[in-house]
Amino acid sequence: MPVKSGRRRADLAPGDSATPARGRTGRRRSDREPGHDDSPAPDRPARRRTDPDPSAGRRPQRARDPEARRRALAAAALAVISEVGIGRTTHRAVAARAGLPLGATTYYFPTLDDLIAAGLRLAAADLQSDFEAWGERLRIADDIPGAVAGFITEYLNDRQRAQMECELYVAAGRDAALRPLAMAWLTGMRDLLEPHVGADAAHDLVALFDGVILQALTTGRDVDPEALTATIRRLTAS
Repeated sequence: MPVKSGRRRADLAPGDSATPARGRTGRRRSDREPGHDDSPAPDRPARRRTDPDPSAGRRPQRARDPEARRRALAAAALAVISEVGIGRTTHRAVAARAGLPLGATTYYFPTLDDLIAAGLRLAAADLQSDFEAWGERLRIADDIPGAVAGFITEYLNDRQRAQMECELYVAAGRDAALRPLAMAWLTGMRDLLEPHVGADAAHDLVALFDGVILQALTTGRDVDPEALTATIRRLTAS
């Protein structure tokens, strides 16, 4: 029976094969270079890929300042309170005013009462700074009634702030937790005036100022400094 190569098996050289063995490259084994090793190449370790640095190309992030965020949110709460009142103040409105995500607002102030109280504490701290400055001016003032009238006139130049503190008064009437903050105005002004006009006159002046401020905010009219000074003189005359 003929073989596929056309040569008889007897014609093949000893050890020869009818079909030449081919390697993986398709060349006959006899065509390989002397000394070539036909054994499979040992497994080489896979080339390790260098992962890109995940931080490459990113802008450096500024470290968060929790205290600065708290203060920014408290200031934003004050602004919202002065515009829409305590009853309509929300986390979302404060976050929008502060330019921060809503989650940051609820993270630092989980309840709305916490947020409002933080704003009012900030207002009380600012008011205390005013009292300290006014106290320095009273110590060197030649005309105490005129100086005190000037304080009220200056205070009303910032109608937004005065409106917010009136909101605080109203809220403190309903919420006992807010009363210590509302009392900052009453006790601070009384302590400021008492050394100069006496306890009774200081009490009367604080009541006068509350009425003057409320009327100014309600009517939108400016205070008459001369008329206010004359009233203060009458209340402090002894």
